[in-house]
Amino acid sequence: MNASNFALPAVVLIILLAGWMRRVPLFDTFLEGAKEGLSAGIAVLPPLVALMVGVGVLRASGALDMLSFALTPVAALLGIPREVLPLTLMRPITGSGALAVFTDIIRIHGPDSPVGRVASVIQGSTETTFYTIAVYYGATRVRRTRQNLPACLTADLVGFVMSAAAVRLLLS
Repeated sequence: MNASNFALPAVVLIILLAGWMRRVPLFDTFLEGAKEGLSAGIAVLPPLVALMVGVGVLRASGALDMLSFALTPVAALLGIPREVLPLTLMRPITGSGALAVFTDIIRIHGPDSPVGRVASVIQGSTETTFYTIAVYYGATRVRRTRQNLPACLTADLVGFVMSAAAVRLLLS
């Protein structure tokens, strides 16, 4: 047994002991927190459903493939392999959709191919921007994202380009 196996139970025990020593009503406090968490989950649900429906339509309609084909010249200029374009389009939208595309890339090209390596680095170094904004802004009821969305999408683009560049420089 490793000491790290006891880390989480130890933290929970310390929190319970601290609450008990301070005479905090532990069960009531737990129920209050669970109620707040459920309320936040309900508030986040509509944006998530809309996001998932949009992703399903994008993939099922073939629009993802058409958009990837249209962006091939731009991707070539940026040094991004054509084969990872569907991943770069899905990654900012949804983690599960991006994981499905990533799995297809790995199955077709292999994990040690240049395309597989770029896809792996993209998966590990970019964020699901729209999902994150939907969840956090939905939970806090923020309606205007101002410069947040353009900044995040710019960071995603930089992540895609630098993923391809890093693989070319370090792993080729």
